[in-house]
Amino acid sequence: MERHYGWVIVAAGAVITCLAMGAMFALPVYLQPIADETGWTRAGISGAMTVGFIVMGIAGFFWGTLTDRIGARPVVLVAAIMLGLGLFIASRASNLLVFQIAYGGLVGASGGAFFAPLIATTLGWFDKHRSLAVSLVSLGGGVAPMTITPLATVLIQTYGWRTSMMMTAIAATVLIVPAAFLIRRAPQALAESPTPASDVVPAEKPPTSIGAIFRTPQFIVLAAVFFLCCGAHSGPIFHTVSYAMLCGASALAAASIYSVEGFAGLFGRVIFGVMADRIGVKRVIVLGLLLQAVGIYSYIYVTELTHFYLLAVVLGLVYGGVMPLYSVLARDYFGPGVLGTVLGGITMTSSLGMAFGPVGGGYLFDTFGDYHWLYVASAAVGLGAAMLALAFPPKREETTPTDALPA
Repeated sequence: MERHYGWVIVAAGAVITCLAMGAMFALPVYLQPIADETGWTRAGISGAMTVGFIVMGIAGFFWGTLTDRIGARPVVLVAAIMLGLGLFIASRASNLLVFQIAYGGLVGASGGAFFAPLIATTLGWFDKHRSLAVSLVSLGGGVAPMTITPLATVLIQTYGWRTSMMMTAIAATVLIVPAAFLIRRAPQALAESPTPASDVVPAEKPPTSIGAIFRTPQFIVLAAVFFLCCGAHSGPIFHTVSYAMLCGASALAAASIYSVEGFAGLFGRVIFGVMADRIGVKRVIVLGLLLQAVGIYSYIYVTELTHFYLLAVVLGLVYGGVMPLYSVLARDYFGPGVLGTVLGGITMTSSLGMAFGPVGGGYLFDTFGDYHWLYVASAAVGLGAAMLALAFPPKREETTPTDALPA
């Protein structure tokens, strides 16, 4: 049972990710109702998500480093409380600045506590099937648009955006806390010294200090590609609901585009995870980034709901499949002992990339009156990510086969 407990970690991680990311990233469906009621600008409301991404990245580095020392369970428990508190305060806010601080500050800080800790813990339990395992954990991110986003839309229409956000705050906290108690470190991690430098994995020993890690070409290229990848798709993800509504779709129909993306992403995570285990992570990432850039650019030709759905399938498959694979490269480059720190570092850079999309899209819409230039700019950034991914260094070779359970 102990040897297969990694799959329990995968299931718990998927549930936690669904609830946490679904609650945080439902803001796009709140965008128009909040603007209609309060008179706040789209750029101002979107700015809460921008602040959230920045804070999430900085906090993610802290949470990841802390996970290397004390494990993921206490980190996730604290983050669940912060998530609920931030959403509750945001739901009561009557001032835009208060809303931005609550949503961007507290909710953003909590968001950084889920990716790096959960993925680092999952990878600690697996030797084989690493790509598939982390892809399955990230399934929660794909399920969230199919469940939390439509549910939030219905709640907004029934109770208004404030009550809907408050209900989400309570439900997310109540459900994440018990799931967090299923998370535990792999036996090797429990037996090791809490000092991140205690692992000896590769033939060429990887760096263990934070400064040395961040100066390696492996980290620099990995972080830069992750930054550009997220910078490319964050704007289209955030603003597509509003764009579809401008094209004549109803609020519920526009929100369902997220559901289609999420559903496609479920298959993308499994397909890309299996492909990465078989043909290599780097090849799959480069292919996915190229397809993502093409898909984003195609939005400039889309005006009908059916076409939005078709593009949602393509993009859901691609970015849903690619995103989990960066953590597998990180594991190959640096080993398990400092994985929380490394994932926290690349999460920080990716969050900065995500921060540009929402506010940038809001600015371009407020300036030009449409989203055309958002999709052009995002596609160009996505193409840059694919080109840079070709520079991924070779992975380090490990000499210790017992660094993880053969789950």
